[in-house]
Amino acid sequence: MITTVVYSESGGTFKTTTTANLAVSLERMGLDVCVIDLDPQEGNLTSLFDVGKHRSDPEADNLVKHILEMPDGDFEDLIETSEEGVDIVPSHDMLGDFTSNLEQKIAYETGMKNMSKDEFPRYELLYKLLWEQEQLNEQYDAILIDPNARAEDLLFNAIYAMRTLVAPVKPAGKGNLSLDGLEELVTNMSTQLDIEVGLSCVVPSGVGQTNAHQQYSKQFKNTDEYETPVAIPARESLMDTMWEARGSAFKVIEERWKTFEQDDEMISEPGRRRVRDRELETARDIYELAAFIATETFDAEIDTELTLDIEGKGEHTFDVVDDAETEVTA
Repeated sequence: MITTVVYSESGGTFKTTTTANLAVSLERMGLDVCVIDLDPQEGNLTSLFDVGKHRSDPEADNLVKHILEMPDGDFEDLIETSEEGVDIVPSHDMLGDFTSNLEQKIAYETGMKNMSKDEFPRYELLYKLLWEQEQLNEQYDAILIDPNARAEDLLFNAIYAMRTLVAPVKPAGKGNLSLDGLEELVTNMSTQLDIEVGLSCVVPSGVGQTNAHQQYSKQFKNTDEYETPVAIPARESLMDTMWEARGSAFKVIEERWKTFEQDDEMISEPGRRRVRDRELETARDIYELAAFIATETFDAEIDTELTLDIEGKGEHTFDVVDDAETEVTA
């Protein structure tokens, strides 16, 4: 089973869009996929996939209540399905108060059981919920988590439950620093939690044509310390339009979503985007990244062929194993 946290401690690394694109890639590969959104910010995966209508309702059942063992309903009722077939456990405003609520639970339970706070398994709660109580491994082939960026209880619970990280990084000095921090985090968490935490791969994202970007991209690819299967070029228009299309980069390309100015107002509509070879190549890169994670890290069986059925333009098919491309014109 594929269990991965897509994590970067610095902003602007396309963490959420990477998670969304990986999830949809794995679904297109024939896998049953669920994504858990642990980021309480508004601009997160829940917003991107246009789910979580009750995220601001304090009375609504949500993931935090289930993690803290005070649910108001069945876990399966939390799950929503996106238009592209990926199941999502949406974010909720209560995630922002997770640590304070957890501290209350710890104070109560340690007092009742006459145990010290250090004995309370504060990082194992999500693990117990997903695998022991809900047994999601029997329902899904892949579970991805889009976590909050801060190194606190929610992130530690995600890492303890998933055990594997995918790390999007900026191809610049700050990206190198965040990678150093990530390696330190992996080492520290492995020791602190007494588990083995693996780094599946590093993904340089937003790679431009400047000498600095190209140099850092080569450094990432040439190191033996971690895998770097692909580098995602700077495709801001494609990635930004995902938020307007409410879906993956594949949806943007296939439905030809475009954001443009009209009458002094920015609008987005399907059916207007040009089919650009560079964006088709980026879609292939994303699919190849998902295939690497699925096969090289987890030894999963997948469909390696990506077919983009583009509105009014026919099909483009890529196979990430034999590197072949065919085009069928509408």
